Amino acid sequence: MQMLLGIFPNLDKISVCENLPHIVTSCRQLGIEPCLPQEIAQNYACRAYSVENLASMQNFAVAMSLGGDGTLLRMTHYTAPLDIPVFGVNFGKLGFLTEVELPQLAESLQRIVAGDYTLEQRSMLQAKIFQEARKIVEVQALNDIVLAKGHFSRLARLSVKIGGQKSANYPSDGLIVATATGSTAYSLAAGGPIVYPGLDVSILTPICAHALHTRPLLIPMAEQIEIKALPPYEELLLSADGVIIKSLAEDERVVIKKSPCSTRFIRINPLTYYETWQQKLRRGEDSTKF
Repeated sequence: MQMLLGIFPNLDKISVCENLPHIVTSCRQLGIEPCLPQEIAQNYACRAYSVENLASMQNFAVAMSLGGDGTLLRMTHYTAPLDIPVFGVNFGKLGFLTEVELPQLAESLQRIVAGDYTLEQRSMLQAKIFQEARKIVEVQALNDIVLAKGHFSRLARLSVKIGGQKSANYPSDGLIVATATGSTAYSLAAGGPIVYPGLDVSILTPICAHALHTRPLLIPMAEQIEIKALPPYEELLLSADGVIIKSLAEDERVVIKKSPCSTRFIRINPLTYYETWQQKLRRGEDSTKF
């Protein structure tokens, strides 16, 4: 029986579109059945899936993203609830989450077919917005949940409780709650620490804090975090893995805790995190040079 591979391509990247026909051909040569988004599947005579219908993905043996870290993050929103192992092919710049570079893809697919890989479990966060006791929104995130002021808002004042106990008030432009996986994303840019991705922790990092005592805080992921805006109220936007979910109303609060979902990453390369993180950070610095 052929392995069914769900392919999540970033079709906004020219390099992805150019290489997709070769990738589909390589899959078939290796005895892998590729499955593509329904809007393009017919062009390649492939099976199709729809992100609007999780049932269309439930038979994936593995899911593969083609793009950068953002493409992989979007893919995990669909694959994590189905517990599908994932890996990413890097067509971006930094590639902290992506496992494979394009020249390695054929060899990597061969190893996946042969079962020559390991699986690495990564915890995720769950955020819920409540209006009194009524749940308004629920969302999962692999990297981070961010509550930040709108474009024309003034300083945000956020009250934070951890484990039901008042922790601190944050006068800032917002607050990032990141996983260990997300420690090298927005949290790092805001001054947060780099955290080994296997740790089961949450990182609270204020954005442009307006008080010297507000520093990044590392806590066990088992602890529930509750965030509420203090008056005078200004517009606040909740986002999950970079996608804006909702504008927070004045009488709403955000509750963040460990998600029941997790992401299983396929690991093919023998290099460890300690060997690669500086290399990837330098790649990010090089990408900013013009």
